[in-house]
Amino acid sequence: MLTSLSVGLTFFVGFTLYSISLQLKKMKNTKLQNIVYTGMFAAMIAVCSWIQIPAAVPFTMQTFAVFLTAGLLGGKRGTVTVLIYILLGMVGLPVFSGFKGGIGAIIGTTGGYIIGFIFAALVMWMFEIISRKKAKQKTLILAISMAAGLIICYAFGTAWFIILYTKTKEPVGILTALSWCVFPFILPDIIKIVLALTLTQKLRRFIPLS
Repeated sequence: MLTSLSVGLTFFVGFTLYSISLQLKKMKNTKLQNIVYTGMFAAMIAVCSWIQIPAAVPFTMQTFAVFLTAGLLGGKRGTVTVLIYILLGMVGLPVFSGFKGGIGAIIGTTGGYIIGFIFAALVMWMFEIISRKKAKQKTLILAISMAAGLIICYAFGTAWFIILYTKTKEPVGILTALSWCVFPFILPDIIKIVLALTLTQKLRRFIPLS
């Protein structure tokens, strides 16, 4: 069921992005095109954050949307888009999971995982620069960049969680923090990376990199 729902959502997102991208390619104003893409993908991350997949530990498709954004828009536009998404949430718009918004969602114990998305996008940008002269290995490098970005997001978010949880409640060990915040989500996140990678490969030719 988990896989079916995730794949179904992926096809829906893919078809929607494909349809919109065909129209955007007709635009001659590159700056306007970039603004539209940035807004569209920031909105997509928000929508994917709201959609909860039922499982033993429920999860959203937020991570999938972040990796798809960086994969399709490229490292620079992808990072800017993720940053804008987070800023929209910080000013109060309910763009985070559970329709949450406001600075409280960021400074809370799990806020580090949201901020970690910026570092994940930056890591993908770095790998993108490295892979410019390695066209034959781009798919492999993209997959590695997504995995590396996820690990960085996990690391930053878990460190943030441990520090804040210890300050506000009680001391917590790293293994305990990982068992609460990371281990239950590893398999779903791997599936989301596979889906984001697949969709990126299918749609990338419709979205010009800049």
